[in-house]
Amino acid sequence: MSRPDQAGPDHTGTEHGTTVTAAPRDPAPTAVLAIVLGLLFGLAGTSTSGVTVALPQLADQLGVSTAAATWVVSAYAVALAVATPLHGRLADIVGIRAPLCGGAVLMVVGALGAAAAPNLTVLLVARVVQGVGAASVPVLASALLSARLDGPRRGAALGRLAGTSATLSALGPLIGGALEAVGGWRAAVALPAVALLAVPYLWRRSAVPGDGARLDVPGALLVAVAASGLVLLIQSPSTGVVAAVVGAVLLATGAPAVAAWVRARPEGFLPRAVVTNAGVVRSALCASAIPASWFALLLGIPLTLAELGWSPLTTGLVLVPAAALGLVSPYMAAALLGRIGPRRTILAACITTATGLVVAAGGVALGSAWVLGVAVLLVTAAFGTGQPAMIAAVGEAVEPERRGGAIGVATLAFLTGAGIGAAVVGGLATVIGIAQALLVLLVLPLLGTALLLLGRTPTPASAH
Repeated sequence: MSRPDQAGPDHTGTEHGTTVTAAPRDPAPTAVLAIVLGLLFGLAGTSTSGVTVALPQLADQLGVSTAAATWVVSAYAVALAVATPLHGRLADIVGIRAPLCGGAVLMVVGALGAAAAPNLTVLLVARVVQGVGAASVPVLASALLSARLDGPRRGAALGRLAGTSATLSALGPLIGGALEAVGGWRAAVALPAVALLAVPYLWRRSAVPGDGARLDVPGALLVAVAASGLVLLIQSPSTGVVAAVVGAVLLATGAPAVAAWVRARPEGFLPRAVVTNAGVVRSALCASAIPASWFALLLGIPLTLAELGWSPLTTGLVLVPAAALGLVSPYMAAALLGRIGPRRTILAACITTATGLVVAAGGVALGSAWVLGVAVLLVTAAFGTGQPAMIAAVGEAVEPERRGGAIGVATLAFLTGAGIGAAVVGGLATVIGIAQALLVLLVLPLLGTALLLLGRTPTPASAH
């Protein structure tokens, strides 16, 4: 998005014919806004973390295998990734308020639909709806804070956003486990419905206008086809030949089509100036290893502990220290960004993520809940610092008028990583084991580290 990033204290504009004025850059209200957005982002995260602990019970009651039940996580993650830049482009057109608040409502509808689902098919449809709605939060939360703040205060607000989100997401297994103990898996699945409480506040605080541009629907559909094919193909070892064939066809047709469309429509859904910017691409690809590992642990650890006889509630207790770490991650992110810069912060996050995966694989092999808890601590620290560092790095790599669009593309890659992580565990755990599946994912942070070490992030003046 471009217009939101240009908003200042006295910025005025029109949104659907109504004059709007961006709120003054008042530190206290902006801090509250960052926390509310972080809680909403966290609820999007608990849509995974709060559900994974209940997957064995869900699979048993719906009469499906645990491998099939992992699609509850993968379907949500893919929808989340694919719809993220769609919301960003909608905000370009109509402003931030409608896509952000509409997405929150759609997330609520999907959560309630999933809780009432009579079978796995209906549940997966509801989860896709939920993911499409939740996708509005990551990119628009960042864009809204960018519209209110600049410089170090923007970094601090983004760190607060990431920290609040990481804390609530890490508490998801505990909350989901408690809800499962009281009301079964349906109560755990319904947790994100509380996002409805934030909508009135966000409606008042997110009036930032768009520019009336048209949405590139074909480009969005082609990206959805390619991303869906990738995740289907990765998860196919546990779901059969049909999923593998469908995934391969979608990826083989979708990926070249996306490339051709970017060449034909340079200002379309994926702007050519953004996707060919080395700084944006490198930062996004490197950072995507972090949510891939995070989602993998949030799926693999509950499955491991369930096999050891742990209940959903006690599984959630193992992850409480990671939630506590999320409380201080905004300060960690601000300190790292200020001292070593975005690029090196992403590098540190990638190395920490790789370490966390190795520790997690060891914890699975040993059957040690405490070792698994340490692994989640490491990856949570990486998530809480890597996500704001990615946004800062992308913002530095492009001109201000392209910053919002670049953040949207980077967030697409970031959240596609989440879908890949869930798909790797869901697809390979039953074939080679959870520990080995986690080690397969190790290639992502190692590749990210290599990419960062081999190149330097260009400045906006030299990006093109």
